[in-house]
Amino acid sequence: MNTQATRQLAELILQSNNTVFFGGAGVSTESGIPDFRSDQGLYKEKSRIPPEEIISHSFFIRNPEMFYDFYKHKMVYPGAKPNPAHLALARLEAMGKMQAVITQNIDGLHQAAGSKNMLELHGSVHRNYCMRCRKSFTLHEVLKAPGVPACACGGMVKPDVVLYEEALDSAITSRAIRAIEKSELLIIGGTSLTVYPAASFVSLCSGKIAIINKSATMMDQAADVLITMPIGEAFAEVMEVIEGD
Repeated sequence: MNTQATRQLAELILQSNNTVFFGGAGVSTESGIPDFRSDQGLYKEKSRIPPEEIISHSFFIRNPEMFYDFYKHKMVYPGAKPNPAHLALARLEAMGKMQAVITQNIDGLHQAAGSKNMLELHGSVHRNYCMRCRKSFTLHEVLKAPGVPACACGGMVKPDVVLYEEALDSAITSRAIRAIEKSELLIIGGTSLTVYPAASFVSLCSGKIAIINKSATMMDQAADVLITMPIGEAFAEVMEVIEGD
């Protein structure tokens, strides 16, 4: 059974000629990857050093051993599979109804689901490089390396993810901003819109806005459709309407 809000979102998607999705950590929680700021999130864990400090650039350079211990055990989930939200977005793209997926996540689950027009604002755990010679390494190579992964040249390997104190990739940022500005419908999902500068991009949308998030966001009052249920469940209902029609 579809709720009125998910049916309304399905109708907006069918009517739109340019739909863009902007998502955060909540998109992947149904795949078993914890988010950051909820009551069960990563940042709520009690630890001697706050997670925000551990995943900063300066801490990575100063203490790569502790960084990688945290990173490998708390931020990388190689066994995670795409959930109904990832699969729905990929299906919508294949149908010509989703022009871009902009994500703050680093898990690669959108690509695993089949999305191709992807903009990863914060990078990906699946890309890693030597800081000295720029040789590439897979996630598997990083995980199997004891301690801090190193290149044959002697350089330290760094995940291609944006740490605190690091700037976003300017080319990807520009493409994301253009996609949002051109969108007729912007679907914001699984994000509390508290991570800047990425969260500020959504205000550039001049079209309709739909929000799917279990908790309130700063954009709720601007939303044409507001859905407060798990995002996978919401997209399953949306796709029932779209593919049923």
